[in-house]
Amino acid sequence: MSNLKHKKAIITGGSRGLGKATAIAFAKEGIDVAITGRNETVLKKTTEELKTFGVNVTYAVFDVGNYKEVKSNIKNIINTLGGVDILVNNAGIAAVGSFNDMPVEQWSEMIQTNVMGMYYVTKEVLPYLLDKNEGDIFNVASTAGLNGNANISAYSASKFAVIGMSESLMKEVRKNNIRVITLTPSTIESDMTIDLGIAKEGSHETVLQPEDFAELILSGLKLPRRAMMKSAALWSTNP
Repeated sequence: MSNLKHKKAIITGGSRGLGKATAIAFAKEGIDVAITGRNETVLKKTTEELKTFGVNVTYAVFDVGNYKEVKSNIKNIINTLGGVDILVNNAGIAAVGSFNDMPVEQWSEMIQTNVMGMYYVTKEVLPYLLDKNEGDIFNVASTAGLNGNANISAYSASKFAVIGMSESLMKEVRKNNIRVITLTPSTIESDMTIDLGIAKEGSHETVLQPEDFAELILSGLKLPRRAMMKSAALWSTNP
């Protein structure tokens, strides 16, 4: 089992939901954490909570879909943390709507955030991992990236793209001792799924929780360096 204490992680979309649960799980393991998001008030609140675990914590406010913002903020984060070992590409958006009814702008925003945003952040972090010849990248996709469904064409397309990009990168950087893991969870109770009407608040017994997702990531990190969890699909036992 790998020792994670004093490792340094960046989690996009880390102020709430899946990202926050992962940040807390990391902090409990002694991992220094940087979280990103677009709401500074929520980021500050989560940062203070993370500091109670005795690790170094920082945050940055930016839109992952804006490459200029990503480039400057990722550099600042890594300088503040003193390096980077782990990247969790969690930031993403979702919307429900038929193929014809969803506005073109909303479709484009979904691709820009979910696909290009992940590409931008990874592009800026990867050189640091290549330099040290070690690292872990977790890319959050979805079961919607494995099978299309009615009224989620934009979201599904973005997650199919994430899976393809992740697998290609995994095969490219394995030789550099960098593990790229694609995660395809089913419905998890979060602010996003509740707002979309996909999950109900308080459905702990039947729907996956963010903490379950965080445990999956930790299990991947704790594997010996010779082993890699290429991909993992997380489902609830009570659909």
